[in-house]
Amino acid sequence: MHTSQGLFDGVFGRGAVDTSDQAWLQAMLDTEAALARALEQAGMAAPGAGAAVTESARAEAFDPAELGRQAALAGNPVPALVRELTRRLPPGPAGAVHQGATSQDIIDTAAMLLARQALGVISDDLAAAATAAVRLAAAHRDTIMIGRTLLQQAVPVTFGLVAAGWLTGLDEAAVALDRVAASRLAVQFGGAAGTLSALGDRGPEVAALLAAELGLHAPTLPWHTDRLRITEIAGACAGATGVLSKVARDVTLLAQSEVGEVTEGGAGGGRGGSSAMPHKRNPVASIAVLGCTRQVPGLVATLAAAAEQEHQRAAGAWHAEWEPLADLLRLTGSAASWAAELVGGLEPDPGRMRRNLDAAGGFPMAEHVAALLTPVLGRTAAHDLLAEASAAAVAEGRALGEALLDRLDNGRLAEAGITPEQVAAALDPAGYLGAAAAFVDAALIAHTQATG
Repeated sequence: MHTSQGLFDGVFGRGAVDTSDQAWLQAMLDTEAALARALEQAGMAAPGAGAAVTESARAEAFDPAELGRQAALAGNPVPALVRELTRRLPPGPAGAVHQGATSQDIIDTAAMLLARQALGVISDDLAAAATAAVRLAAAHRDTIMIGRTLLQQAVPVTFGLVAAGWLTGLDEAAVALDRVAASRLAVQFGGAAGTLSALGDRGPEVAALLAAELGLHAPTLPWHTDRLRITEIAGACAGATGVLSKVARDVTLLAQSEVGEVTEGGAGGGRGGSSAMPHKRNPVASIAVLGCTRQVPGLVATLAAAAEQEHQRAAGAWHAEWEPLADLLRLTGSAASWAAELVGGLEPDPGRMRRNLDAAGGFPMAEHVAALLTPVLGRTAAHDLLAEASAAAVAEGRALGEALLDRLDNGRLAEAGITPEQVAAALDPAGYLGAAAAFVDAALIAHTQATG
């Protein structure tokens, strides 16, 4: 597990995703060790070479900073790593180190190992957030609140429906991540130009053995300049962070002092405090999620731009992937970890939701009243009447229902069988929730089916 040590790692390096220098180094060493074992299985390395290389391939015995300095000589750290690993071995096992491989094979395969660890962690945190969303959706299936479109009050919804929307997004993001993790993480082993010429006709056999050793897929052929696997990882992370940012943004808006419909939990130990304003309780988890996710589109764009690579090996584009990919996995992991805590500790306030809805003075129900009056007055007349009543209610500081009843031709309504009580009922938010409850139920059922 990655241990946060940097100044900003508490926010941007939260959780168990590890793309540190030490993690990269161990993943590269794991690849070299697995290659030695594969070569030994194929009869192309001395007996015991695989075990010897594996025993020496321990990241804590190497100096990442020194390897980084030497990387300037070759454009990547693998040659220096191979020299140092070889130096630590007797001649027989040393001959198995890096045999048939090129630097890109080691770094690309290491990236796949890091991605596998990261995607698994992220998926687990999405699942934890989804489980919490299930509880919210079920508990607040019928909790009425105002819906908001374009940041303005619209028609009533339920908080259960809001949570169900989060749930569906989290579930679908996890499916996308799991698909990539299950089918798109493949070993890279092509040698100098993708032919494995140094191994003669044994190359595909060794590649398959290497894939089996690492638990990665054996691709149809080396993918040195086919970067679809990288962009698919990036796309899955982008989708997940989009879902997470949606949840976090909703919470920041609903937690505003003037709205106050939800509060983040986990406020102990000074969480949410301000350096200048002691009274504040900031939604820190939501803010941290958004701080992580806002960085993701630029990283995805860099990886997409780097997918254009020349001939059999790229001059610079491949190198441009290393840090953005690591940062993308780290930030997605941090956002997911924050979100699991955020949704798990969220405290809705149904009373405040109802008070905010009632404070709207019935205006959000204008559409429902129009539907009641249109068969009698006609669509245009009903619309105009409601617009006039709404303007008057605002000007007079009255509820919409009062201003509307003053302007209705009650005799005409009576002839059509519509009573003032029916008009009042049309102004009741509980009667205008449409399929909200059914949608919540559908989301809960889909989650149960997906998770077993």
